Amino acid sequence: MQKASIPACLAAVTLTLSLAACSFPGVYRIDVQQGNIIDQEDLGELNPTMTRADVHELLGTPITVSSFNPDREHYLYTFQEDGGDIRKQRVTIIYEEGQYLRHEAKLLEETPAN
Repeated sequence: MQKASIPACLAAVTLTLSLAACSFPGVYRIDVQQGNIIDQEDLGELNPTMTRADVHELLGTPITVSSFNPDREHYLYTFQEDGGDIRKQRVTIIYEEGQYLRHEAKLLEETPAN
């Protein structure tokens, strides 16, 4: 081999191996969870005597408060396992005059983080 072709071959091999590593099977992907973890037990503790501050103490700070209706707060939770599908849960807390009135919930069957 000529001296000039050795560095070119090394560069080509390095580039090929680098690109192959980008899609290497079996690479670890982390589980990603975001939001408030709320389960049925937490929702069971809600009662009409609770103020907004009491609800925040129990469930945490809501992810969003409705711009159009400040008497609604939304608690969202998402979980993505190993780079797969994203699983979502949503809890909406409804207040009347600053007191807990009711909630609407679409919970995951099992919260992976617990």
